[in-house]
Amino acid sequence: MRSRFEVVRDPLWNNIRLDLDALAVVDTPAVQRLRYVRQLGHAFLVYPGATHSRFEHALGAYHLARRVLSQLEDAGEVRLDPAERTRLRLAALLHDIGHYPFSHALEEAGLPHHEVLAARQLASGELAERLTGLGTPAERLVPLIQGRAQEPLAGLVSGSLDVDKLDYLSRDAWMCGVPYGVIDVDRLLTSLTVAAGPEETGGAGGVRGVRGVGGVGGVGGAERLALGLHEKGLAALESLLFAKYQMYRNVYWHHAVRSATSMFKRLVRCAIAAGRLRPEAVAVATDDGLIHELLGEDSTGLARGLRERRLAKRAVDLPATELPAETPAWPGVDPDLLERVEDRLARDVGLAPGELFLDFPAKPDMLALDLPLVKRDGTVIQLAGAEAAAHLGLPRVANELYRSARRLRVFVLGEARIEAKAIVELVMLPREEVAARVNDGRTLVR
Repeated sequence: MRSRFEVVRDPLWNNIRLDLDALAVVDTPAVQRLRYVRQLGHAFLVYPGATHSRFEHALGAYHLARRVLSQLEDAGEVRLDPAERTRLRLAALLHDIGHYPFSHALEEAGLPHHEVLAARQLASGELAERLTGLGTPAERLVPLIQGRAQEPLAGLVSGSLDVDKLDYLSRDAWMCGVPYGVIDVDRLLTSLTVAAGPEETGGAGGVRGVRGVGGVGGVGGAERLALGLHEKGLAALESLLFAKYQMYRNVYWHHAVRSATSMFKRLVRCAIAAGRLRPEAVAVATDDGLIHELLGEDSTGLARGLRERRLAKRAVDLPATELPAETPAWPGVDPDLLERVEDRLARDVGLAPGELFLDFPAKPDMLALDLPLVKRDGTVIQLAGAEAAAHLGLPRVANELYRSARRLRVFVLGEARIEAKAIVELVMLPREEVAARVNDGRTLVR
């Protein structure tokens, strides 16, 4: 007779218990693909241990979701019916089911975000059959994964304190061998509660009852209930925010990682433009499968350069603190214009198209918070904006920390002299002005 659960040994959380609902979907091809998709893309070129996969991360998120739900039920915060418990756990397990190979690089390159692709993966093939058999078809999971659900525990899957962040920050730091991602996870988990959030905008899903918090009774009052934090967990929350800042500054936006990412984005865009790759095929590829495909007809030389770690070098490298506080968004949100700008810059400095890369990654909500905080006297406030700054030290300097983590870089494959001042002037131009200069064939830097 088959056991009602299995235990997986994990380097971060030690033992991860997979219940029958998880076991039913883990062995499907769509989930098994995640074994071959690295969590951190090209970070292994800098941190050799960073070869962990989306599959490991998915198991970790599932494990943390089980812990949170058990803790909330044991504390009398919620009463969940079995179907809703299964749904929340599976949403955590499958939150990255639509993820591309090589981390978020292909989203930056202009392909649809992985949360959008999740709907397609969940609704097709063997995975869809298993989910339907469990009573949790795609349409019940997608709103949670895409952050559109309004029910009290939606923040467990997508929110300021979701299990995705708790696992990836801890796991990425552990596997990279860096001390930056240290988070007091146990304290955070035991400080979670269900409390009154902003005004009610949706139903309560399968939560049948919620213990009154801060004077708020059961579901159906004037305020929406949401996953929140007791005041005793504030220090642990701040440790998460600081870990996030440090990981972006030292790992995710490391100059060699960003150089490799820039090369990879151009490589894939060229392959798609030439008809050698279909975006639909890229969406279900694995890291090694995609790079093998790209190596087959590598007219750019970029695939071999990545394979042999011959990365583009920095010609410009400036912290965002040396730029005006407000910068136009186009370098991070318009990959088509960015590619045209890069090739025009390359021409201006004597390089060939595809030999220069402009990189200015953005994540303006890096240190943002938005969740209920239950104070020691039982009152509830929304921990966001000015209220977050009033209760935590780090949000008061969040903008400066973000700017110190962010860097404007130009990478080149060859010798080129580029004035940093000219690049700053270029990225500060409005998108329309930049596009007009490119269209007119004007020189972008002098």
